[in-house]
Amino acid sequence: MNPSTDDLPPAAEAIDRAYAALTGLSAGPGKIAAAAQLVLAIFDEFYRQLCRYPFLAQRAFESLDAHAAVAISRERLGLYSRFIAAHGPRMRVAFPELADQAASWDALDAKFAAMIVDRYEADIAFSFAHSLRRNIASEQWRPVAYSFPPPSKRRALSLATVYRRLPLAGMPDAALLATALQAPRFAVAFRDLEGDARALAARVTGFFAQRGADAPGPVALDVVQAGFFRDRTAFVVARWVLSDTSFLPMVVALRNSAQGIYAEAVLHQVEDIHNLFSSTLANVHVTTPLYYQTCVFLYSLMPRRPLGHHYSTIGYNHVGKVAILEEILAQMRASGQRFARSPGAPGTVAIGFTFDACSYHLKMIRDRPSAAYKWGAYPGTAAVLEKYRDVHEIDRAGSLLDNVMYFNLRLESAMFETELLAEMREVAAGNVQVDADGVLLRSLIVQVKIVPLPVFLASATDEQIHDAMVSLGRCIRNNTAINLFNRDLDSRNYGVGRYGRVFLFDYDAVERFTDIKIRTNADREPGEEALPDWVFEAGTIFLPEELDYGMQFGNRLALQCFREINADLLQIDYWEQMQQSLLRGEIPELSMFPQSCRLG
Repeated sequence: MNPSTDDLPPAAEAIDRAYAALTGLSAGPGKIAAAAQLVLAIFDEFYRQLCRYPFLAQRAFESLDAHAAVAISRERLGLYSRFIAAHGPRMRVAFPELADQAASWDALDAKFAAMIVDRYEADIAFSFAHSLRRNIASEQWRPVAYSFPPPSKRRALSLATVYRRLPLAGMPDAALLATALQAPRFAVAFRDLEGDARALAARVTGFFAQRGADAPGPVALDVVQAGFFRDRTAFVVARWVLSDTSFLPMVVALRNSAQGIYAEAVLHQVEDIHNLFSSTLANVHVTTPLYYQTCVFLYSLMPRRPLGHHYSTIGYNHVGKVAILEEILAQMRASGQRFARSPGAPGTVAIGFTFDACSYHLKMIRDRPSAAYKWGAYPGTAAVLEKYRDVHEIDRAGSLLDNVMYFNLRLESAMFETELLAEMREVAAGNVQVDADGVLLRSLIVQVKIVPLPVFLASATDEQIHDAMVSLGRCIRNNTAINLFNRDLDSRNYGVGRYGRVFLFDYDAVERFTDIKIRTNADREPGEEALPDWVFEAGTIFLPEELDYGMQFGNRLALQCFREINADLLQIDYWEQMQQSLLRGEIPELSMFPQSCRLG
C-alpha cells in the first residue's frame, strides 16, 4: 500500500466524471452501480488525504514547526465532516431518489460492500458510505456493524508487518536501543544517538532489575516501524517480549531541537502509557497505513482499553465511534441492566445517565437549565453542543475528556428505565422523541465514565488526596495552555480516571482563556469600602486568589494540599503571563507524562 495513493486518478477529475456519469442515467441497476462508483471515488480521495496527515506531522516535527503540528491535528479531525458536508447535497441533486427511497440505498449498499470487501480499509469505507447516507436521506443513526470479518484476508496476513522484532540475549544494550530509536526514519539527525541509547539502556536495565530475579526477563523487543507524532513530540512505540511470552510496554518520547533529535523520556508503566495515548489528547499521527495492526499492537500494551478507542487515538474516530456504541450495547446485554439517571447531583444543563456495568457516561442537553443555573441567560442547546464539539476538535491537553457525539440516534425503549424516559421527555422534549419505534435522541454526548472529584475525595487516603491535587493542578495548567478556561470553578466539574488522573468533563461553562479578564483584590486595603473597578466591567472576571474557595472541595486536606502544591495558581502573575503568551501566538508546553519518566 502506498500511503499517498498516488496511483489514483486526479481526484477532482475522477469525482467529476463519476458525477457526470450518474446524472446522465435513468433510475435502475445502472444508476445504482454508477452511484456506488461515485461513493468509492469520493471515499478514495478522502482516504488519500487522510493518509497524508501523519507524514505532514512528521515534517512539522522535523522542521520544529509547532503551529503546523496544531493545525494538522485540527484539519485532520474535521476532514471527514468536510467531505460528507460537501458531497451529501451534491449527490442528492445527482440522484434525488436517494433522499427518500430506502430501497435505492439498500441496493447501493450491497453494490458498494461488494466493491470494498477485499480492501484493507473496508470498515472505514463502509462507515463513510453510511455517513453519506444519513446526510442525504436525513436518516437516523442506528447501531450497525462496520467491520468485515476477520476483518479481511489482507489484514490478517499482514499483521506482523507493522513491527520489527529485535531478538536479544541477556539485558538490552545500547546498540539494540539505538536501532529502536531510528524506527521512525527521521529526515534529520539525532543530537547524540549513542548517548541517548546508553541512557535508555541504563534506565531499562534498572527497570528490569527492580522486577526481581524471579520475574521473566526480556527475550526480544518489538518496535513499531513508524513514528507516532503529536504536537512537539514524536514517540517510538515498542514492547518487550518476555520469556513467558507476555509483554511489557516501552514508549520513548523524542523531541527535536536546533542541535537535533533527542530522547526526552521513557514510559514503562501501563497507566502512564494509557494516559499518554488516551482520547483526552489530540490524535496521534502514525506514519504507517496499517491502522488495524497498529491498534492491535496498542491493545497489547493497554488491554483494558477497548480496541475501538485505539482507532480514535490514531485518528480513525468514526470507526471508534461505532465500536463505542457496540461496546455499550454488549455491556447492557451481558448485565441485563438499563439506562438510569446517573448517581450524584443532577447537572444544571445536562441530564446524565448510565448503568452500573457501563464504561461510559451519557449526556443529553436540557431544553432549559435547572434552577441551579448561575450564568444569566441560557444560550440554548445548540450553543452548549457547540462547546462540546469544540472540545472534540482541539488538542485536549490530556486533561479534557473527549466527547463522542451522536445525532439522530435511535435506540430501543426497553433500554431505558421508565423514570429516566419520563424525565427526558419533560426537561429535554426538544432533544428526545419516544414513539412505537423506540427512542430518538437528536443529540447525545458520550464520555468515558470517571469518578467525580468530590466523590473520590470522600473515600480517598491522604496520599491519594495529595496525588489528586497534583493532577488537578496539572489539569488546570494544561487547559490554560490550550487557551481554555472553566469559569465554573466547582470541583464537581472534574473527575478522576482509572489511573488517578484528574480531568475536566463538563464544558457548558468553558471559554477562551484570552477572553477572560484577570483581576485581583489582593492589593486592596483591609476594610476598604469602595467597590473595586472590576465590579462594573462586562465579561467574565477571574480572581486567582479565589480559585481554591471556588473549588468547593468540602475536604479540608484537599484544600490544604491544593494551596501548597498549586500556590502559583493563586497568584495573578501566573495567569497574566500565560495570557500574554497566548496573545503573542505562542504555544505553551503541556505536561504529558510524570517527571519520573524523564531521562537525564
